[in-house]
Amino acid sequence: MSNNPIFALCQMKVIDNKKANIQKALGMINQAADSGAALAILPEIWNCSYSTSLFAQNAEQISDFQLGESLYSICDVAAKRGLYIVAGSIPEIAAEDDEKICYYNTSVTFDPTGKMIVKYRKKHLFNIDIKDKITFRESDVLSAGNEIVTFDSTFGKIGVAICFDIRFPSHFSKMREAGADIFVVPGNFNMTTGPLHWELLQRARAVDNQTFVVTCAGARDEAASYVTYSNSSVVNPWGEVIANAGIGEKVELCEIDTNICIDARRQIPLFE
Repeated sequence: MSNNPIFALCQMKVIDNKKANIQKALGMINQAADSGAALAILPEIWNCSYSTSLFAQNAEQISDFQLGESLYSICDVAAKRGLYIVAGSIPEIAAEDDEKICYYNTSVTFDPTGKMIVKYRKKHLFNIDIKDKITFRESDVLSAGNEIVTFDSTFGKIGVAICFDIRFPSHFSKMREAGADIFVVPGNFNMTTGPLHWELLQRARAVDNQTFVVTCAGARDEAASYVTYSNSSVVNPWGEVIANAGIGEKVELCEIDTNICIDARRQIPLFE
């Protein structure tokens, strides 16, 4: 029997109801734990619909001393079920040193004791304007983070990024330089760029860095104002897609063997 960790991609349908979204997330995490997962991942902006008009009213404070209802629930289930959780991302509200109120697109990771071990604020904000297709500007509401974030787990070092970050190779090479063998990327590509770029960028970052790339998006809702491409995936260091959740609600399970990173780097020694 393999000792490799199982990652669970919780591709949940996100609606405009925070309490319902929390219950859905908890249900999928419990399903992941029942299936033997060592780490569960939620989508980008999972506690409210993906709309800049909703970020402020659903934002929560995030610190070692204070968690809002969304992340407190995730902290609690991580401890009860004993697994790592990369809690996708939610809107964060924070008062800066000059007392200015800022909002961030923030991902938090909990360890199997329920301790918050890292907080990552999305560095590259999603600002696009594709003629006759889609216009979206996170920067109208959100501020950008400025850190590269990795964390140690019992099965290796993991780097965390969010969605649009995946278009910036240097961001991922810095996580690789910090020792990450796995990149976890909550995201929500859309129906314009998703079919063209979502898998392409995951495979590119995996091959660039000879690492695993693990993504988790929301399930597709054609009636939503922002329709996500979905297709949460796992790509191995050779650029092979070894898991894909499709477009519906699903807990997609995938075994991660980081020995494949070692083999890829030995056979194609990019970093020597």
